[in-house]
Amino acid sequence: MATIRNPIEWGADQFRRATAHAGSTGRALRGSEADAREGPLTVRRIGLADLGEVLRKGLADFAACRTDVVFLCLIYPIIGLVLARLAFDHDLLPLLFPVASGFALLGPVAAVGLYEMSRRREQGAEVTWTQAFGVISAPAFGAIVVLGLLLLAVFLLWLVAAQVIYMSTLGPEPPASAAAFLSEVVATGAGWTMIAVGVGVGFLFALLVLATGVVSFPLLLDRDVGIRTAISTSVRVAAASPLAIAAWGLIVAAGLVLGSLPLFLGLVVVLPVLGHATWHLYRRTVTP
Repeated sequence: MATIRNPIEWGADQFRRATAHAGSTGRALRGSEADAREGPLTVRRIGLADLGEVLRKGLADFAACRTDVVFLCLIYPIIGLVLARLAFDHDLLPLLFPVASGFALLGPVAAVGLYEMSRRREQGAEVTWTQAFGVISAPAFGAIVVLGLLLLAVFLLWLVAAQVIYMSTLGPEPPASAAAFLSEVVATGAGWTMIAVGVGVGFLFALLVLATGVVSFPLLLDRDVGIRTAISTSVRVAAASPLAIAAWGLIVAAGLVLGSLPLFLGLVVVLPVLGHATWHLYRRTVTP
């Protein structure tokens, strides 16, 4: 007979499971012995038409568990608002745009629970928001955690780069106000230099994350592989279908920009659709 467990008991159980899997992080980073024997995974080439199909499936997953997914993804816009508030409160106004745009670099981490929900729905299993935490039971959970930390490091490096760019153009003094800062950005040569250099450097960071992370997290969730295999497979997927993967990157970027308006609230819809679609992109590009 099924019983309703109290939140403390449920949370303690999840913590114990996470601790048990984190204890095997070393093996998870290397992957299983079977994975080592199998060699590189086979990847498929895809075209632009495939992107429409994965988005359609992502929308279908979102519609099937809409209430649960929206509840889960409220965390993402809340964090975005907190970061934006910190930028205003601590004289970090020049970093507001880098924080908002660079926050997308962490999208693959934030969407791990969504991949798990799509995986369970694909298998015909029950799908609720609590099932998203099933990711901690994945054999490669340790590798997922470490890869997430690597993306966090990339995000922090982007903020450091953005600060250096500001200091070299409009700095070193912080802007007097938001209006003054906006005026300096759009009405001075130094401001346009900051925009050009910032966009160029930001593109390189985005390209790095796209190539190494387009299917890494879904792969780690689905198979007992290590970080090296996950990243190399992701890079091979990008190399096999550069036009389609570049278009996918633009779709994700445009979706996150639109979802950030107003006040990041649109991400409540955009993030789950893109997250579910990414799972189906993985299914379409990596041979089972």
